[in-house]
Amino acid sequence: MRILYIHQYFRTPEEGGGIRSYYLAKGMADAGHHVDLLTAYQGTHYKKSFVDGIHVHYLPVSYNQRFGFLKRANAFLRFVLLVIFKSADFDKIDLCYVSSTPLTTGIAALYLRWKRNIPYYFEVRDLWPEAPIQMGVIRNHFLKKSLYALEKKIYRSARRVIALSPGAREHIQKIAPATPVSLIPNMADCRFFNGTEKNAYHEAQFQVHDKFVITYFGAVGKVNRLENLLDVAEACQQQKLHDVIFMVVGEGSELENIQNQATARNLSNIRFHPFQNKYGLLSILNVTDASFISFADLPVLRHCSPNKLFDALAAGKLCITTVDGWMKNLLEDHQCGFYTNPCEPVAFAGQIAPFVNNRRLLQAYQDNARKLAEQAFSRKEQVGRLLNLIEEGQYQPTKAYTLPV
Repeated sequence: MRILYIHQYFRTPEEGGGIRSYYLAKGMADAGHHVDLLTAYQGTHYKKSFVDGIHVHYLPVSYNQRFGFLKRANAFLRFVLLVIFKSADFDKIDLCYVSSTPLTTGIAALYLRWKRNIPYYFEVRDLWPEAPIQMGVIRNHFLKKSLYALEKKIYRSARRVIALSPGAREHIQKIAPATPVSLIPNMADCRFFNGTEKNAYHEAQFQVHDKFVITYFGAVGKVNRLENLLDVAEACQQQKLHDVIFMVVGEGSELENIQNQATARNLSNIRFHPFQNKYGLLSILNVTDASFISFADLPVLRHCSPNKLFDALAAGKLCITTVDGWMKNLLEDHQCGFYTNPCEPVAFAGQIAPFVNNRRLLQAYQDNARKLAEQAFSRKEQVGRLLNLIEEGQYQPTKAYTLPV
């Protein structure tokens, strides 16, 4: 089967960031499918590369998280136009696999379905336009109405929609009840992280020997609201939990603001490190006891499925989330982490203290995290679920697992 894979933010393990599309596309190619992947990059001209069996076509579209709304919208629409233009070079396409965000990638899928009768699967990573609307980024009434109409059209015209969380699946089913919606969450790379244990060499490198390390890694934007981490770090400092160190590893539009706030609040228990690719992240996790997963308190974000959660589970780390949604249920049901209320940061010191003082309890939760990653979210099984859908049941995953809603 010839598959056209469209994802504006495709990344490889060497580049770091979200690499779900790399693994899914590689899984398709490894299964014998011909995969052409269209993505964007910070360049000035088109280029092509063969990446682990994937024919990757890089389209020149400048984008930066620091862009304002209009510059972002321009980048989204430019990518769609270039995809439509480039797709004419492919004589035969059996299936289009389109990943959001942004929602606008679905315009290219609609065009190919209308112009060439090519069916498409649409993967919903984040609920657009609901997320930017709830964040106040999109306020114009006409634009909201238009984006909601586009969302409905994309979902209803798809052969199948792929959701990354139970809540997202329910949302999509309400909008497009006649379209099949399958749940394929993000994946835990259990082979790569392999239940990483604390490493003395890396502890010396990061100067955290004999410390309990809580790490946030990933994007540092408004949606991540790392003020939550500053609040709990301040609570730990006030409660004299001197063994607890927080590390922030990443980049984004809010990084400088967060660093300035940490300095202004005299938070000596926070360390900042630059963005890491997957191999650098492995070193970070080698000194980490717990992973901190933070998002703004918006209803739509309770349905998110962040890569950082699955990397932390694969690495066998205690997981802490500020999101009162399916992640909270997942961590508590499987005793591999806990929810901390961002409105009550003082309570966090009491929540984390048992794990700091009782290494057996910490180890039990970390073992449970690794077990959950292997049983429910392994890369092999997630890729297998998608192949099973594409190949209409010919590929059968070896495990079945039902996620809590």
